[in-house]
Amino acid sequence: MAVGISSYNPKAKLGRPFKPVISKFEDVKSGKLAIIDNRALDRECLAQSLIAHGLDLDVEQFPSLAAWRKSSDSNSAGILINIGGNDISDEPLKREITSLIVDFPDLPIVVLAESRDLRQVLHAFEAGVHGFISSAIGLSVCVNAIALALAGGAFISAENLTDLRHLLMVAANKERRKAAIFTEREADVIDALTKGKPNKIIAYELNLRESTVKVHVRNIMKKLKAKNRTEIIFKISGLFN
Repeated sequence: MAVGISSYNPKAKLGRPFKPVISKFEDVKSGKLAIIDNRALDRECLAQSLIAHGLDLDVEQFPSLAAWRKSSDSNSAGILINIGGNDISDEPLKREITSLIVDFPDLPIVVLAESRDLRQVLHAFEAGVHGFISSAIGLSVCVNAIALALAGGAFISAENLTDLRHLLMVAANKERRKAAIFTEREADVIDALTKGKPNKIIAYELNLRESTVKVHVRNIMKKLKAKNRTEIIFKISGLFN
């Protein structure tokens, strides 16, 4: 497979690429990898670096997703969006990526970011991306991550898996501490209280009488030595978060 590079106003050509890390992306459908980055130098360097480290696909570059959408001859096997130091949870960026995924549900989307913050990773996968790559990882790993996403898989870095494991352990410990203090039904009422739900709604959702909910609330207040619902929420937050 010939490996080349093109930009939004393509002129550049690359010399002979290095031996691919992924064997010619055998599991990837034909087409090109579209790199989206509004910084011309950054996207040019990224494209050349990926090819030099084994990306066995032609690459096309665009300054924005809007420019990619307008491209009449685009034959993309997938899209790599380099958001740099931006936050994917910022509404304009999140809306743009979500819209892209809705309009092109079968097109693998990978996000490259300077941050590996777990919150951003979760936002990205909630939107429907196939991979979230931190710029802290090596280029060869980046190429493998892109290949995996383009072949139908999903990629998350080992560092983020560690963060996620820690988050799950914290959540499990929180539930164990709650179970040691409150009954299962009291814990359900606490969850509803922290969401600001009134007794009537809590009773409906838990299939209880409203008077029973009031009894649970009084028991919770007694255990926490709280004077009202607001103080329950405050003390629960300090106790378990």
